[in-house]
Amino acid sequence: MRLLVATTNANKVREIGQMLAGSSVELVTLAAWPALTAPEEVGETFEDNARAKALYYAAATGELTVAEDSGLAIDALDGAPGVESARFGGVETPYPEKFALIDAALRAKGDRGSAARFVCALALVRGTQVLFEARGTVEGRISPEPKGQAGFGYDPIFFYPPYGQTLAEAGDRKAAVSHRGEAFSKLRTFLEGDHDVQRGTR
Repeated sequence: MRLLVATTNANKVREIGQMLAGSSVELVTLAAWPALTAPEEVGETFEDNARAKALYYAAATGELTVAEDSGLAIDALDGAPGVESARFGGVETPYPEKFALIDAALRAKGDRGSAARFVCALALVRGTQVLFEARGTVEGRISPEPKGQAGFGYDPIFFYPPYGQTLAEAGDRKAAVSHRGEAFSKLRTFLEGDHDVQRGTR
């Protein structure tokens, strides 16, 4: 079964490919539709954005489509950057500068080690029908200093207590606990167990 992974983030495509490896799913990417422009992300929740993106790309390509929206929610910042994680401080702002902005905001709150979580919401769409939705989270706290060279995005400042290190230091162990891993594991179970989806009749 063909499945369009509707993201232009190469790191996410790589992670998702690893998570679905060995399944009956043949992944295709947006590279096959270079003229497609990305929809504006205006949802108030991760679920809103994932659903909107999946519906948009499914309609534009005719493919069974999965889209996800994910980000970092920091308790001391009332859940920010949240759905604005990729755009926090500006779309083109490098992540080290985003880290510095977060650190400054947490210093102002007096809580540099605030509890935080990564959230991933995904939606699976065929045509105009949402077939499946899932959510994954991983709980941790903000590291006062970025650490680690693996991972991407906010991984260097996300300290995961059970590992005693940031997710950027965790290497291959990240997949076992990540928010994206949890959400796509649920998707894999759904795809492997739902024969209507495999036949394309839903």
